[in-house]
Amino acid sequence: MGKLKGKADQVKGKTKEEVGSMTDDESMEMKGKAQKVKGRVEESAADAGTRMRRMGEKKR
Repeated sequence: MGKLKGKADQVKGKTKEEVGSMTDDESMEMKGKAQKVKGRVEESAADAGTRMRRMGEKKR
């Protein structure tokens, strides 16, 4: 679920960033960039969790 939410945050952030850029709304643009970063972090954390579970399964 974390990976999917991370991707969704990245898409939402990109949209906010683009709208902010087109409307010269720096606040919205920065919020969009921050949301994209949050999405990347969440996606990376989900990937790391999956890798750790797989490593644990291999040791059994």
